[in-house]
Amino acid sequence: MPKMLKFAVPLMLSSILQLLFNAADVVVVGKFAGDNALAAVGCTGSLINLLINLFMGLSVGANVMVARHFGAKQEDKLKKSVHTSMFISILGGILLTAVGVLFTEGILGLMETPEDVLPLAALYLRIYFMGMVPNMIYNFGSAILRAIGDTKRPMYFLTLAGIINVCLNLLFVICFEMGVAGVATATVIAQTISAVLVVICLMREKGAIRLILKDLKIDKKELLAILRIGLPAGMQGCIFSLSNVIIQKSVNGFGSITVSGNSAAANLEGFVYVSMNAFHQATISFMSQNYGAGRYDRLKKIVISGLLCATAVGMTFGNLEYFLGSTLLGIYTSSENVIAAGLVRMSIICTTYFLCGIMDVMVGVLRGVGYSFVPMIVSLCGVCGVRLTWLFTVFEMEEYHKVETVYISYPISWLFTFLIHLISYLVINKKMKNERKLLQLTQKAE
Repeated sequence: MPKMLKFAVPLMLSSILQLLFNAADVVVVGKFAGDNALAAVGCTGSLINLLINLFMGLSVGANVMVARHFGAKQEDKLKKSVHTSMFISILGGILLTAVGVLFTEGILGLMETPEDVLPLAALYLRIYFMGMVPNMIYNFGSAILRAIGDTKRPMYFLTLAGIINVCLNLLFVICFEMGVAGVATATVIAQTISAVLVVICLMREKGAIRLILKDLKIDKKELLAILRIGLPAGMQGCIFSLSNVIIQKSVNGFGSITVSGNSAAANLEGFVYVSMNAFHQATISFMSQNYGAGRYDRLKKIVISGLLCATAVGMTFGNLEYFLGSTLLGIYTSSENVIAAGLVRMSIICTTYFLCGIMDVMVGVLRGVGYSFVPMIVSLCGVCGVRLTWLFTVFEMEEYHKVETVYISYPISWLFTFLIHLISYLVINKKMKNERKLLQLTQKAE
């Protein structure tokens, strides 16, 4: 537990800082550019996640493989894994920039984004996606550092980038009156700074973890290993985001005030999510390193510690946010109607958010021991399946066709999926124990 906290707290703080990039955007445009600009920035989150989650999943694969090679002291494989991962980040960033710049307006239209919000949302996204290469480089680079137990330096890099982002937001929006274009530009500049810092950090490392630019290339074996872990994780993230896009479409039907309140509340909830998610990330790294080192006796302790930490953080922060909801939402907007709309969401999501945290920890447990396909299938059925079924059945009933019904789909899907993940882990853990016993008997016989 103490080691997990030591690892997770800097990761939690760095994730909060990264989230502040978007929060600063939302706060500045809400206060100085109006509610339409607030809705424009806020309603893009689910679409951004939809487009980038495939490559974010691959960064999970990179984290697992680097941690496993590091734990097993496989220097050659570790070097190949690092350089393959960083090469993927560059290619992924280029692809996302192209897709984001070319197709965002059409996708926003399909999401039934309100007409008074659509042009601003499209402008914000086009500029935002111009920074996808540094975004991917930072996320893959920080995943590599996490794999070897370093969560502090990524936090330092994001602290500097976050301060610059906030200062540029205020400069571009208040002084230059650039609106959503200003906050998007500030975010791109800040992401670029954090990417440069993480690359310099990796280039100064010693041993197999050191990044050498001329050695950047794809190693087929490492690529396949990263894809085996990361692709299911990425596909899961994409389909998660697709379900959230459909949910956003349902929310959009209630008008721009509800959209604005939903956006501000979701932004606040993000701080609770990343705080819990730090223990998901910690669980992946701890499980991967100990599994690679053959320390199977530690795995159960890691699972219990991760679940306890995620529950404590989720219940404490989630309920605290709801209790202070009016004050916190007032940071984003001065409109009482928007604040009231945000509180409706927070009353349902914040108070039950710990369920999402423990669900994610179980996903990290399974991926850490090399099972990525199982949690993908379970999550798709449990989260996406339950939510979409709920929206297309209960939500369509006239007496339940209200925004509260949309929000209730979240805790129901989290609880259901956590229970299935837990059962899956118990089955897999029993299978691994039997395999180890058989191996030990074989070795004794020899």
